[in-house]
Amino acid sequence: MPVIDIPPPAFMEDEEISIFADAVGKFYEKHAPEKRVAKWREDGQVEREFWNEAGEAGLLGVSVPEEYGGHGGDFRHDMVVIEQQGKHNVDGFAASLHNTVILPYLVRHGTEEQKKKYLPKLVSGELVSAIAMTEPGVGSDLQSITTTALKDGNGYRLNGAKTYISNGQIADFIIVVAKTDPNQRAKGISLLLLETEGAEGFQRGKKLDKIGLDAQDTSELFFDDVFVPAENVLGGEEGKGFYQLMGELPQERLIIAMGAIAGIERALDVTVEFVKERKAFGQTVWDFQNTQFVLADLKAKGTAARVFVNDCISKHLEGKLDVPTACMAKYWVTELQSEVVDKCLQLHGGSGYINDYPIARMYRDSRITRIFGGSNEIMRMVIARSM
Repeated sequence: MPVIDIPPPAFMEDEEISIFADAVGKFYEKHAPEKRVAKWREDGQVEREFWNEAGEAGLLGVSVPEEYGGHGGDFRHDMVVIEQQGKHNVDGFAASLHNTVILPYLVRHGTEEQKKKYLPKLVSGELVSAIAMTEPGVGSDLQSITTTALKDGNGYRLNGAKTYISNGQIADFIIVVAKTDPNQRAKGISLLLLETEGAEGFQRGKKLDKIGLDAQDTSELFFDDVFVPAENVLGGEEGKGFYQLMGELPQERLIIAMGAIAGIERALDVTVEFVKERKAFGQTVWDFQNTQFVLADLKAKGTAARVFVNDCISKHLEGKLDVPTACMAKYWVTELQSEVVDKCLQLHGGSGYINDYPIARMYRDSRITRIFGGSNEIMRMVIARSM
């Protein structure tokens, strides 16, 4: 029995969802065994073929409308893909980025022509996506980006550099955040849709050497007079990019909170198993009152976090999740994840510092959650402004 044993929320009590979860779990078991995932960690990225397999199995674009080649599901189906990935320890596969961050930009903001052209290929796995926001000198302050896309005939010339881009090495479809009017801040930002194949002037930089997320490719990207057709401005209108970005942030931050609570649950499960088997001073580590008190405290906090996240998901399904609440979920649950993983590692003793043990990887992997999707300092600012 899992340490945090809350029954599935009512919105997941659907036979079709259960059948889909079983199918997704079996896909991961067959196509992402530990040996293959270990190779991804060694290589620093998931091989391109796996994306084709996932597309063929129906794991990509699960909530994209059927008229655009999708599977016509909803956010619950996206949740299943992500949750089953966590349960089967499939590191590096950026399904949450592809399905719940990038594809919604096209579904909600794209022109009819953009949807028909790109969504079927993104659903099939023919195209793998990335979004290029962060720059070497600009993090959370997107209004200060320096990458430009200036008019040139029937299109734009894209110039600039991006960094910390997930899927950067394999993505062949990139949403690039750029200034179409460098004299403006928010109103000067547009999102451009770039197909990398044959894009003269586009270069992938080095794959960045991170302290965690070993199987997740994170890279630099460079744009030197890259031509982007005018019809590739998302939504067909300049200057809407910042507002399009802001509109998708609640879901992105909820996804991060969901990943964090899944990490909390896994850390507690592996730690309880470890301390009940490990002996010290003639008894198991579990038998020490300190161990029980620490884990009881973490279970109580983790249970509260799971209830909160489930409530946020319920609100999101109803279209009622507001920005401050999404920020609270992202901020609080990721901070708790770091606390839980750190204390669980301590209970492993020296074993917790050895990468052969899952808790060591969790310790390294969890640190970034307090930074990406908007740093937790930014989350606090947004929350404070709502008071």
